[in-house]
Amino acid sequence: MKLKLSFYIMGCCVFALSAPALAQIAANPPEDTLATRQKEEHRPGQGFSLYNGKYATLSFSPYVTERYLNQKALDDSYTDAFGNVHTIAKRNDIQLQKVTLYFKGWLANPNFRYFLYVWTANANMGQGAQLVLGGNLQYQINKHFDIGAGVGPLPTSRSLYGQWPAWLRQDARPMAEEFFRGSFTTGIWLQGEVTDGLYYKTMLGNNLSQLGVDASQLDNGVNTWSTALWWTSHDYGRLGPYGDFENHQKLAGILGGSFTTSNETRQSQPGANAPENSQIRLSDGTGIFAENVFAPNTQVLSALYQMASFNGGIKIKGFSLDGEYFLRWVSNFKTNGVIPVKNLFDSGFTTQASIMFVPKTLQLYGTGSYINGQYGKPSEITCGLNWYVLHSRVLRINPEVMFEHHSPVGYLSYPTVVGANGTVFMANVELFF
Repeated sequence: MKLKLSFYIMGCCVFALSAPALAQIAANPPEDTLATRQKEEHRPGQGFSLYNGKYATLSFSPYVTERYLNQKALDDSYTDAFGNVHTIAKRNDIQLQKVTLYFKGWLANPNFRYFLYVWTANANMGQGAQLVLGGNLQYQINKHFDIGAGVGPLPTSRSLYGQWPAWLRQDARPMAEEFFRGSFTTGIWLQGEVTDGLYYKTMLGNNLSQLGVDASQLDNGVNTWSTALWWTSHDYGRLGPYGDFENHQKLAGILGGSFTTSNETRQSQPGANAPENSQIRLSDGTGIFAENVFAPNTQVLSALYQMASFNGGIKIKGFSLDGEYFLRWVSNFKTNGVIPVKNLFDSGFTTQASIMFVPKTLQLYGTGSYINGQYGKPSEITCGLNWYVLHSRVLRINPEVMFEHHSPVGYLSYPTVVGANGTVFMANVELFF
């Protein structure tokens, strides 16, 4: 009870202290926001124009991050909900965290777009999917209907609408969102604008996360479906970027929600340290498809994952406040052996607040997460600073401190580990041209 009370008090303090766009990575057309209309600034993701002809274009855009990560202040071990003790391998290292090379443009018709990329998560050196070659093709019929096929993000939560890396934290989602969300998979999707300010995306895919999963590990049904609907006002930005870097003089807001369903199998789960790991876990961090989780000599072979999320946010004069609420159901277990569990239900939320105390230069932010789970109630608070060196989103330096209470998520390209309890520090340098 004391921990929960202190968590809520700390979260409230973050927002009280805070009170005084970016071209989409998924190769959608640039947003018409305040930032993109300032023509004197280079837009992150615009890249270098390599070819601009009558029947085709090609541009190249690099994304590079460096990260120092220190987990030495964490506890040496954690005990899961079943009484098992696990040793934590704590890190203290410097990594070329991520290098992504984007090639994009159109062919024959500006409405027919291609998007190709080489993506490395170098903290995963030697692991599966450390190097990813991916992309997609899209055709825009009109502003209401834009069809795409290839590798893309399931719109399970707001951070997967496509605004990355326009986040407060550098390449790290809040703990609760990381726990509940889906990830990237191969599929087809339809997106567009229903009416002024109201947008949607619906996607049919192979599974929740295909990075690190080969085709033979997938089941024989294309049964992962995710749909998002969101509304923005007053030039908030179609993709919902976090923070008010643009310094809106009128109150702008976003309201949205998503629903996702997927039949998942033990083979279709990405490896424990795969990039963009999105395994289905219990709230103590245990993967539900591991052997002997619920009872000796048993294993879950498949399960139905269903998740709903609801988000909202405001921004004005350099200040932003955002929140997201999650509900997740896991059911229809097929198992080896008999387990004493028929279904799982977990809920949770994230909150994020920021203020630009030096316009387009220095931004202070804080985030909070809480999961109300059947096998634990983990929480997280983070405090960080963004220094936009060139007074644009092209280059930033980002130090951050994380206060973890039994984190249920973690992998090599994420700043925490499963079971993390204590303090984590990281410092990032990000370049996105």
